[in-house]
Amino acid sequence: MDCPRSRYARFPRRLAALAPLVAALALLITAAVGCATLSGDGDSTARADTVAADTATVPATIAADPAARRRTTRADTAEAGRFDRGRMWTFDDPPTDYFEQEYDFTPDDEWFRRARLGALRLPNCTASFVSPRGLVLTNHHCARELAASTAEEGEQMIQNGFYAETQEQERRVDDLYADQLVAIEDVTGEVEAALEGAQTDAERAEARRQVVEDIKQRRTGEVDGENLRTEVIALYDGARYSAYTFRRYSDVRLVMIPEADVGYFGGDPDNFTYPRYTFDVSFFRVYGENGNPLEPEAFFPFAPDGSEAGEAVFVVGNPGSTSRGETVSQLAFRRDVSDRALLAFLESRRAAFEDFAGEDPSEQMENRLFTLRNATKLYRGRLEALNDPYILARRRDAQEDFQAAVEADSSLREQYGRAIAEMNRIQQQKRELGDRYRAFLMMENPSYASATLRRALVAKRLLERREAGASEEQLSGLREELLSVADQPAGLDRRLLEARLRDLREHLSDSTAQAVLAGRSPATAAHEIVEGSALRSTDAAREVLEASTLSAGDPALETVSGLYTLFRDFQSARSGLEARQQEVARRLGQARYAVRGADVPPDATFSLRIADGRVSGYEYNGTVAPPYTSFYGMFNRYYAYGDGTPWDLPERWLDRREALDLGAPLNLASTNDITGGNSGSPVLNRDLQLVGVAFDGNIESLAGDFIYLPERARAVSVDTRGLLEALDSVYQADRLTRELREAGAVETARR
Repeated sequence: MDCPRSRYARFPRRLAALAPLVAALALLITAAVGCATLSGDGDSTARADTVAADTATVPATIAADPAARRRTTRADTAEAGRFDRGRMWTFDDPPTDYFEQEYDFTPDDEWFRRARLGALRLPNCTASFVSPRGLVLTNHHCARELAASTAEEGEQMIQNGFYAETQEQERRVDDLYADQLVAIEDVTGEVEAALEGAQTDAERAEARRQVVEDIKQRRTGEVDGENLRTEVIALYDGARYSAYTFRRYSDVRLVMIPEADVGYFGGDPDNFTYPRYTFDVSFFRVYGENGNPLEPEAFFPFAPDGSEAGEAVFVVGNPGSTSRGETVSQLAFRRDVSDRALLAFLESRRAAFEDFAGEDPSEQMENRLFTLRNATKLYRGRLEALNDPYILARRRDAQEDFQAAVEADSSLREQYGRAIAEMNRIQQQKRELGDRYRAFLMMENPSYASATLRRALVAKRLLERREAGASEEQLSGLREELLSVADQPAGLDRRLLEARLRDLREHLSDSTAQAVLAGRSPATAAHEIVEGSALRSTDAAREVLEASTLSAGDPALETVSGLYTLFRDFQSARSGLEARQQEVARRLGQARYAVRGADVPPDATFSLRIADGRVSGYEYNGTVAPPYTSFYGMFNRYYAYGDGTPWDLPERWLDRREALDLGAPLNLASTNDITGGNSGSPVLNRDLQLVGVAFDGNIESLAGDFIYLPERARAVSVDTRGLLEALDSVYQADRLTRELREAGAVETARR
């Protein structure tokens, strides 16, 4: 019997001497079970005729870093590491000396310029140019809602995917834009000069807001471009400020998005895990003002041979936010109060949405559930990390080293010596508001708060101001705000209101809960409020406003009245503490920059960064995760779990399985430092060729909000070899693959 062999299968060099023995064993195994090999997924239930080992397709050794085995994770011996603050380097201060030391590679200014211009920032993710005709690559999960917005009547875009076989079939996506960073200017001196005369936190905040607006207007006038806009980015918690000028492309059209079953293969169970088998990609095209595909100055062609284990790779993207500059007391507050409350909130709202989804199985509702499930798993992982004594001990060691450096310099000691102690006091004061944090968390959030309750909060302010003598003209802004609250389905609104009433009952005093619930259960109260309030919908609210019949006796207003003063006082107290915290954080950022400078990168700010790393597996769960997975693993999962599960595959994939080279690398793991916002980031080799597109991190990477641990954390990306293989063999997307392959020749000619 002839067994299929992947063109990607090869022996690691260190095993070459064992080839005769391995070949003999392979013959025995083949005779016994056909073409199956031992599965790298640890799943013995998969069918033998469809499964082969991922490890058989790995192009280099899967061994984890031996040094990782020697690293202690005991809290009592924890020591800070050089890169605990991460490796998300700015383009303001690229670490060329470090790259030379670590990779024997010294990129010049032109290399960094091309890396910067080839990357794009979407409203929620990162993307990159991958052809000379404006083709853009990002993730499926970044595009699913955008793609759904282009669906024609009866189309199930998320379920069935989309591919434009011709340029004319590419669909413009309303409200989608892509920003390209074209210029960077250090404006720290300008901002600091504006803050010199400010005496209070409020004055400093206002002075900062005003000077930032002035800088944006000045830069806009200097660049003199209709599609250019400037943002002022605060780095190192405000120790440094940079003006980033972006070119905005507003004509962006959908080219291809796969089915959700492969774009989110494995669903929530596989989210934030590795090994992974997900085809999380999508393609758009940017068009110029002339209506033709844009010819970008820089783009990233696919690397012809992909990558190898141990190879240096660089992720260029827009990481959203991290908290690595926070003090230990701030992290402890998050562990005990704010993040714990947020996780409980997400879990209860997820339950409300899942309960309502039975009444509304639309793609829009599925997208909202996707976001909630992702956030829930994210914060569960972060909270587990905050409860790891080793992580906080390592952060404490870094903080003590920093404090010692400040104390050793008389000038720094005088300016910043008591900043950490001041931050500790602020956290203690925030703890005193703990129950109210839990009760009022995201009270006015437009996505996860009851629309009826949100209208009632605005209506309460409106009635108070009217009673205080405000004219109808003075109240016009509040009326507009009230009527701008978007309607929610009554069933969802009721469930969200019930969840909020449960929060209030659990975390506020008995007297306040009694005033709100009036002896009713949260479920009964929510039903009566949504059914009986004139604020249950925009139309009903407009009627009572126009008739001037809105009164404090409305069921929703009666509910709000029982907690409004407490809520308002909480908002005021929290705002004051947050303003003080921001100012102390700025001083700490200045101190850290004075001690370490740009040798330590700043926290993520959803601005362009470059993160270095290597393709690498790692030890986990008593075994070793390989640096690459393959289509073998994807089909292994499908046959192990079956139809109707998160590992289901579309009919197109099942029908064309025989055409696929199952050994093609599908996903890869690397030590690059990424976080939310990096989704869709290009993973590049030193020649600025694309070897992958980042879409996730492993579960261990969730600690990365607080500390970067390269022995544990991995970025997870779609390998460009598997991407092309699927486009060729499953989608037969000849126009797209031809453009991607020809891009390499164009880039070579440009050089």
